[in-house]
Amino acid sequence: MSSSTVDPADPVFLLHRGGKMAVTSTVPLTSREDLSLAYTPGVARVCEAIAADPALVDEYTWVSHTVAVVTDGSAVLGLGNIGPRAALPVMEGKAVLFKQFAGVDAVPVCLDTQDVDEIVAVVRALAPSFGGINLEDISAPRCFEIERRLDEALDIPVFHDDQHGTAIVVLAALRNAATLLDRKLGDLRVAVSGAGAAGVAVTKMLIAGGVNPDQVVVCDSKGIIGRHRTELTGTKAELAASTNADGRHGDITEALRDADVLVGVSGGQIPEAAVAGMAPGGIVFALANPTPEVHPEVAARHVAVVATGRSDYPNQINNVLAFPGVFRGALDAGATRITEAMKVAAADAIAGVVAESLTADAIVPSPLDPRVAPAVAEAVAEAARRDGVARR
Repeated sequence: MSSSTVDPADPVFLLHRGGKMAVTSTVPLTSREDLSLAYTPGVARVCEAIAADPALVDEYTWVSHTVAVVTDGSAVLGLGNIGPRAALPVMEGKAVLFKQFAGVDAVPVCLDTQDVDEIVAVVRALAPSFGGINLEDISAPRCFEIERRLDEALDIPVFHDDQHGTAIVVLAALRNAATLLDRKLGDLRVAVSGAGAAGVAVTKMLIAGGVNPDQVVVCDSKGIIGRHRTELTGTKAELAASTNADGRHGDITEALRDADVLVGVSGGQIPEAAVAGMAPGGIVFALANPTPEVHPEVAARHVAVVATGRSDYPNQINNVLAFPGVFRGALDAGATRITEAMKVAAADAIAGVVAESLTADAIVPSPLDPRVAPAVAEAVAEAARRDGVARR
């Protein structure tokens, strides 16, 4: 968007003028004594103590409640590879959501490189300043390697929200949809449309949460992923080996034939005829934003429960239900990483918030529900302790 297309009176631009966040002091600075305590000479004593015992950094700095929100601007929203400067409003938005919903301080870090080695090196170098790393809007397949390498290298939680935040909320929503329809996760036949960052994570999360991998079929832009696809490498090859036990071939229409669940995370359009081929009483999560893979009104003609990624339809699958509480819980527990069990616990906690009041139009809480983040944080912290990755 050129400067000539910016309307200074537009409420969106008015809200963003000057940015959406600022740094404020937590201590008084109104006297010479204040200065001597907060800065020199008093601060030197704290520095010496941390140098002698690095674990004290959690108690005497912001590290225990602060994360870095890191992007390279390569996959921002549905806008694509728009670069680090254009990504900054999204990262600021993420940071203020962390603060609003979970009391976690967050710092946007937009990197002017899309080289995997450089990103890993920079984040490793920055890590001592933070208690966790939230990776954001980094394109697949690079995002998988970046997260894996940082997770191995750092002793703080690393979490790619585009993957795991989406996956956690999808699992929560599917748990409640299945409960509402008196179905069991292990009996559901699931088709996932999209094999990028979100699609891969959703597939793994659903399996971790109880979906039978033999009953899962994943599609990418070339069709169903399976052992018949000889060109697959990396993550897609792993999906081929662990799903599609029936060896289905073809496109999304074939993947949806007699399926109970569609999870759309591709952005591509799915024809109504394909949805009509699903089993009766099905579930559709059409999560592409702003244009769902299937219009919710169209999907509702053929299935029992519909969810989207949009706020103007019921059942919004919104990552804000997950990431604030996940990091709050991980930080509270002093977790060194985020395990699969911690993510499943987060999904269970989200589902539990509305478990007693389920309807077809309310299978997940509102993103503004104040019960969500505390419930997720408590569940995640407990799971971290069970998994042996907590330091407190």
